[in-house]
Amino acid sequence: MSLTITEALAEIKTIGKRLESKRASVAQYLARQDMVRDPMEKEGGSQQFIQRERQAIGDLGERIVTLRRGIQRANDETTLTVGETARTISEWLVWRRDVAPGDQKFLTTLRGGINNIRTQAHNQKANVVQSGVPAQPTDVIINISEADLAREIEDMEDVLGTLDGRLSLVNATTQIKE
Repeated sequence: MSLTITEALAEIKTIGKRLESKRASVAQYLARQDMVRDPMEKEGGSQQFIQRERQAIGDLGERIVTLRRGIQRANDETTLTVGETARTISEWLVWRRDVAPGDQKFLTTLRGGINNIRTQAHNQKANVVQSGVPAQPTDVIINISEADLAREIEDMEDVLGTLDGRLSLVNATTQIKE
């Protein structure tokens, strides 16, 4: 049976709901007083029911493992190029989760720092100049290219926006091996 990553993720979600339901139903039949008729008598009794449901719970858990393993394998083997950078889907997911937020925060902090420096310089009636430009002793020198910083911020936004769209497309078209 062949599934796309999107279909596998949807199946995992469905299995999760089924597991919740099965676990809850098992809990209802853990014990009863001997004088109370076994409500599962026609299905072989509560003990048989619990045994079957626990087996099904185990099987569903294994299905999740199989699907996740297939998704991971596909993510490790499928390369995606965004902008000029090519990475596997696994690498992109790690980058988006663990690297991009810190990089975005850093770039925003740099932009905010420059804005604060400009405000302070303006209040002190000092000029703000780029590094490498002739300056007066009272001028404030910015040691980073503001144009490059603006480009980096824009590139980061472009990559993240493009990445989400491409990942959705790849998930919808990439087959997993179970």
